[in-house]
Amino acid sequence: MDFLLLFKAVVMGIVEGVTEFLPISSTGHLIVAGRLLQFPANIESTFEIFIQLGAILAVIVYFGRDLLTLLRRALPGNLEAGNGTHQAQRLVLGVAIAFVPAGLIGFWFNDWIDAHLFQPLTVGIALVAGAIIILLVESRARLPKTRAIEQVTLGQALLIGIAQVASLFPGMSRSAATIVGGLLAGLDRPTALRFSFYLSIPTMVIATTYALLKNLSSIQSDQIAAFGIGLVVSFIVALMVVHWFLGFVSRHTLKPFAWYRLGAGFIIIALALAGLL
Repeated sequence: MDFLLLFKAVVMGIVEGVTEFLPISSTGHLIVAGRLLQFPANIESTFEIFIQLGAILAVIVYFGRDLLTLLRRALPGNLEAGNGTHQAQRLVLGVAIAFVPAGLIGFWFNDWIDAHLFQPLTVGIALVAGAIIILLVESRARLPKTRAIEQVTLGQALLIGIAQVASLFPGMSRSAATIVGGLLAGLDRPTALRFSFYLSIPTMVIATTYALLKNLSSIQSDQIAAFGIGLVVSFIVALMVVHWFLGFVSRHTLKPFAWYRLGAGFIIIALALAGLL
């Protein structure tokens, strides 16, 4: 058993779990962490996809009861007066609509993005650009129109979906794109974050399943333990981060993450230009 590979898998699992749902780009951090750890290049992309399943499983588990209740209320036959069926159906449809823009563009341009943008320099640039966007949006004085997840309109959902397209650029962050999109669409922070979590489920499940089906053949039998450990670590860490982030956003702005992105982005750019990444 390759214990060094297992150690690297644990570190990568921690990085994925911490960064997947914070607005700081899990993909960007995994690219940099993989370079620093000298993670085996032949399985790195497949491993990163695999451990994302751990993070999305954390969201499904954390919101499991709410999601089941939502789906039951959204069933067409559930027509009892006053049970919020219409609102539940609109929310489910809104999540589906929000998935479409990034889903379509990602499907058609995924190979080009993988070939040309998955580099430390582009990640650093995206981290800085995303930080500036967050600071600008958070500095705007506005009164949110939507303060509950089931009040999100289909138009707002579409705007969030369009914003999610930016996350296809490594380093921008799916979480940052959707939360900022929600803020611009008139949602308050907790509602924007909750919608971002709900949207992450179809987005990440479909994207990771599609990518894994293309790359599973690259996994060797002696590497299965590393993949399993990475997934479990990612799940546990992401579960804790989801709980913490929900509490944080209810009391604070996203500005601390923007300042972190600026610092990390400039460091990555400098290291990449110096040939150290």
